[in-house]
Amino acid sequence: MSRILLVDDDLLGLESMKKLLQFERHEVVTCTNGQEGIETFKQAGKVTPFDLVITDVRMPKLSGLEFLRALSSQTSSCPVILMTAFGRVEDAVWAMKMGASDFLAKPFNRQSLVKAVNAALKRAKGTGGSEAQMLSGEAEGIRLLRAQISAVAKSDATVLIQGESGTGKERVARLLHSQGERANGPFVAINCGSIPEHLIESELFGHEKGSFTGAQSTKTGLIEAADGGTLFLDEIGDMPLLLQTKLLRVLQEGEIRRVGATDSRKINLRVVSATHRDLRQSVGQGTFREDLLFRLEVISLRVPPLRERTSDIPILIEELITQFNRRHGKAVQALDRAAMQVLLNHTWPGNVRELSNVIERAVVFAAGEVITVADLPEPLLELVGILPPTSHETITIRVGTPLKEIEDLLIQKTLEFTDGDKNRTAELLGINSRTIYRRLNQKSE
Repeated sequence: MSRILLVDDDLLGLESMKKLLQFERHEVVTCTNGQEGIETFKQAGKVTPFDLVITDVRMPKLSGLEFLRALSSQTSSCPVILMTAFGRVEDAVWAMKMGASDFLAKPFNRQSLVKAVNAALKRAKGTGGSEAQMLSGEAEGIRLLRAQISAVAKSDATVLIQGESGTGKERVARLLHSQGERANGPFVAINCGSIPEHLIESELFGHEKGSFTGAQSTKTGLIEAADGGTLFLDEIGDMPLLLQTKLLRVLQEGEIRRVGATDSRKINLRVVSATHRDLRQSVGQGTFREDLLFRLEVISLRVPPLRERTSDIPILIEELITQFNRRHGKAVQALDRAAMQVLLNHTWPGNVRELSNVIERAVVFAAGEVITVADLPEPLLELVGILPPTSHETITIRVGTPLKEIEDLLIQKTLEFTDGDKNRTAELLGINSRTIYRRLNQKSE
């Protein structure tokens, strides 16, 4: 269940959306104008913060523009969906420039609203709340990274962030933006590997009306939408060569030309890019331009993988438990010793993103205030040797075997697997450890 702030001066529409979102099992707080919305958002604070804000553009007392500006001074992490009865391209671009997560043109149907809400919450979940959260810790690599971010945030130099998938490269980019001189400008994130190649030029650079079949109106591109702020190019190594040439012009000349346009437009933005690839190797293979790499890598930052900072895992877990308690209405306090040891023994190929997924699942499944090994996902337990691999040992039991003998056999086989660890055996079988001791004592008598 997520907590949503809904702001709209249309009382009938407000009540209708509230009921719909409540039906989707969200907690909804409503306000009828922007000023009331800001006050409500402030009062929520860190105790009962909102996971999503949905607001109309044109409202009395405080317009949507003023509302978004005021909201951005309170938070940089809460996603915002903007609604307006004037569904123009300019409104959508303006919404992105102001930091909106999505844009809904009125009238919209139930499916459109639910889809937009789910997508915004999913994106927020992926970024995991505040940008700094997953950069917590005292390991040497993460302390160096935080110091580098502080040192370069105020500059306008292009930054290339390198690191494995799931390490938190976008969080680093958002920190550079929020701590820099462009913090009040837009932050536009683009995953270069997720946009179909035949659409990527139009999406990035925009197009003029009639420039190609299907171009029924002028479209402002995502790069232009980042004017005055930060453009984050994730997985830059996946960008096609032709577009690399156009991007190089943006960096060199500070201008952009829409598809089908005859003139260029001046833009002023900071470019931060990220990749898990070795771009120098890509240059050698002819898939990445060397001159573009020089432009992108004025400053290079490396995000260390989680396996290089295992001492930070307990710190990260504590922050994640707090975050997911709030999201799912739970009251988990900690992990028990055995569960913590399992997580410390794992190599974390999916890095912080994988850790976040494991902790969220554990918080959801935890029956009480403490997470146990039984609350952890089976694939993880198999990887660290707590559970046998998928090809589990088969035990043949003769029909008519007394139930007590079957139970004794299962206990004995599991004890063999755990090298005689009675507590772990009890956890795997889902019984109290005292039962193990009692049955073994009975057997020895």
